[in-house]
Amino acid sequence: MRSRIGLIILVVVVLIVVVIGGFTLAGRLLDPRNTPQYAVALEFIEAVHRGDDAAAIQRITPELQTWVATNCPGGSISICLLGFYIPDDWGNLLSVVFRRSEPVGSAWNVDMIATYEHGLGFSGVCIYTLTSQQPDGRWLVSSWAGFISCGDARSRDMASNPDTPNRAP
Repeated sequence: MRSRIGLIILVVVVLIVVVIGGFTLAGRLLDPRNTPQYAVALEFIEAVHRGDDAAAIQRITPELQTWVATNCPGGSISICLLGFYIPDDWGNLLSVVFRRSEPVGSAWNVDMIATYEHGLGFSGVCIYTLTSQQPDGRWLVSSWAGFISCGDARSRDMASNPDTPNRAP
């Protein structure tokens, strides 16, 4: 009888470990942060903040590259975003994290929250990007908006909110 109870306990423990492992693996596989749509948006924002225009330009569509060349001083994405949208008194970028994403046809709206050295309170800075898959299979940023406090009403529904500032194009 004791060996049966021991065997039942062992089977239950093994099943619990397998179930927990399965949920953990499924969570990682289904996490939107593990998608190329999010990765390219994050890489773009981080490249801009490093002042690495060469890396940033590789992560935007040709149409957005044309917009940048026309609308940003010297064709610099970093100058456009850091010089016009992000005030010096925010300080340096500390982190950018996933907020949410949703498919829009074959493209994806990807929202992120950035925190800066001198902060804007715990709400952070909301950033919107639209990513789209190119004919060669790469995902690129085709639009951005926001770079405003998440406490600002204009940061709501940035994909469709006409009041959201800093929209390109």
